[in-house]
Amino acid sequence: MKRARTLPRIFASLFLAVLVLSLASGAEQAATRKMEFMDVLRLRSAASASISPDGQHVLYTVSELNWKEGRRFTDIWIASTDGSVAPRQMTFTPDRNESDPEWARDSRHFAFLSDRDGRQQLYLMRIDGGEARQVSDHKDGVNRFAFSRDGRWLAFSAGKPEERQIWLLDLRDGNAKPEQLTRHDTPVRNWDWAPDSSRIFFTAPDALDRDNLKRREKKFDVRIVDEPEPPSHLWSVAVSDKSERRWTEAAAWGVRDFTISRDGAWIAFRTASADRYENPLTQDHSEIYLLSLGIGELRRITENRVSEGAPRFSPDSRWFVFSAPDEFTPGRNTKLYLVPVAGSPVRKLLGAWDASAGSATWSADSKTLYFFEGIGVNQHLFAVSLEGDGTRPAQLTHLTGVLSGSFDSETGYFLLSRSTPERPADYYVARPADVANPARWTRVSDTNPQVAEFQLGTYETVRWKSTDGQTVEGILIKPVGYEPGRRYPLIVQLHGGPAAAYMNSFSDSYGTYVHIFAAHGYAVFQPNYRGSDNYGERFRMQIAGDYFRQAFDDILTGVDYLIAQGIADPDRLGMMGWSAGGHWSNWTLTHTDRFRAISTGAGAVNWISMYAQTDVQAPREFYFRGKPWENFEHYWDVSPLKYITNAKTPTLIHVGEADRRVPKPQSDELHMALKKLGVPTEYIVYPGMPHGLTNPRYQLVKMVAEFNWFEKWIRGKEGWFEWKTLLDTLEEK
Repeated sequence: MKRARTLPRIFASLFLAVLVLSLASGAEQAATRKMEFMDVLRLRSAASASISPDGQHVLYTVSELNWKEGRRFTDIWIASTDGSVAPRQMTFTPDRNESDPEWARDSRHFAFLSDRDGRQQLYLMRIDGGEARQVSDHKDGVNRFAFSRDGRWLAFSAGKPEERQIWLLDLRDGNAKPEQLTRHDTPVRNWDWAPDSSRIFFTAPDALDRDNLKRREKKFDVRIVDEPEPPSHLWSVAVSDKSERRWTEAAAWGVRDFTISRDGAWIAFRTASADRYENPLTQDHSEIYLLSLGIGELRRITENRVSEGAPRFSPDSRWFVFSAPDEFTPGRNTKLYLVPVAGSPVRKLLGAWDASAGSATWSADSKTLYFFEGIGVNQHLFAVSLEGDGTRPAQLTHLTGVLSGSFDSETGYFLLSRSTPERPADYYVARPADVANPARWTRVSDTNPQVAEFQLGTYETVRWKSTDGQTVEGILIKPVGYEPGRRYPLIVQLHGGPAAAYMNSFSDSYGTYVHIFAAHGYAVFQPNYRGSDNYGERFRMQIAGDYFRQAFDDILTGVDYLIAQGIADPDRLGMMGWSAGGHWSNWTLTHTDRFRAISTGAGAVNWISMYAQTDVQAPREFYFRGKPWENFEHYWDVSPLKYITNAKTPTLIHVGEADRRVPKPQSDELHMALKKLGVPTEYIVYPGMPHGLTNPRYQLVKMVAEFNWFEKWIRGKEGWFEWKTLLDTLEEK
């Protein structure tokens, strides 16, 4: 006998039917308008997704622009993993941030951080709605939190960075108040629950110079470069009696971060060198150790000069895996290394595969590792089995677009994020048996439905031969209303890195905004030149010791190919790039006058001065074969400034005032030289901005100024741009 359908099921079915009809109707309707600059900024982004322990729901955040405030704010959303209920917004704070949602073990509640009352505090909320309950009221705010695995406790750390301690809330008592758990002599840094919920492991520095803190308060606030800092070490605190135990001790290194095996028997951690002159960003002296919690024995796993990825234990606690360059050699493909906790030798995986593998997640049975990797202009899901030889992975997806995510071994779901040329990224869930077939995925977010209104440029993968016979690949975005046989002005966009790649993802940032160009009759060319990722180790490493020459040829032969195909107008060429893309734009400026206009952002011109100015030296040493005093002539030979008298192209320069990666003096040098040489130039400095622009107002300035620079010099339009255009956006509803 058939069971009667409940009203909620009937309503859900009706909703889905209406949704399907509306989507079908929308697909039949032609896009109605071209994208504008503000459309780029108003694109929302989903992040911080997690699946409930019972596998029935997904939480995630959505970031949205508040243009009046000139900032982005986040709210929390929930969706069902079976698609029976439409995504639902849980918090509503257009001028505040609700962030870092985490599931309670009962799957009926979640906690999150919010600055709705000024300071960032901890809140608890039911998934069926209602008001959130404020858990903390700390005068200096909360920085993170975590539920115990047994579901009884909610821990959080609070206080100023130099005073931070851990607090505990008993969830069994609805009227309970948080109690302070740690009273450590120095501030708590990283921390995590033991799987049995009996204790919390944490790191803390060995000492705290209180006079050093006080002198800053009293305005003796000079900055000591590379100031010595005491190492941080691993401790635990018992929930029952608050007793502490120290687990590591060393003067030469501290514990950078750690992970605990599911059976609670092991901790794997990465170290940080205590050498004050060791760069904390590159962590070349970082090593991995394995700690037995049963006997306190410490085993060193690595000894090299590269930084390894964070370890991840298998669900059965027999193994952990980490990533590192092949044979621990800088610049080589990233491989996975498998470590048996029982003490057998470390095993390298994917040795015969000419590609990289980043962060991996484990299957539920601990027999397979899943990871995502870009191959050419698409990114796919791969799996490597521990039961075979492990030298090559199986490719599980073969889709156009960029796929990322992870596998949740507890619920048995993949949590996926997919972006395509036509759609910004959204979240999906899928079972392993269905992951190869996107028609069987469940979409759990629909963050930017307005994109269906936009007339978009069309993506096409193009390939051509470079001067040395190597096939090079890139993406061509054709203008809206493209007509075969007609030539179009071409904007060449150069990616950063340079070990990166353009892929088939939606252009949703101020950095490229290709659909704005396409809407105004431009074609856009994104070449993955030599030095790019996704094309094998030799392709990426080939520019080491010969940084610009071959990649420059790759770019120009790609332009020549598009001209030969009748697409690009050779008399209307422009170029733009940021970071490494700025480096190559500067090289182009000093080595050809084929381009009518260039926009260069955060680009280097003088590698000798750049070495000391930048916050990372290791990449320079890799690409330029040593330090400047060891290879001085080569550093100068690959510096665009050496050839600056060749510059003729009108050039727009951008830089963040607080950029530490490619600092402002590099742009100062370029601007001064162009001014003195009489080359048309403009220079925009973005106040307080780091290597990328984070302020939406400045992102708009960059797009408008850059686009109109090309309009002026490629199409001959009068003037540059007017500030009123930007000011008028503040009056729009």
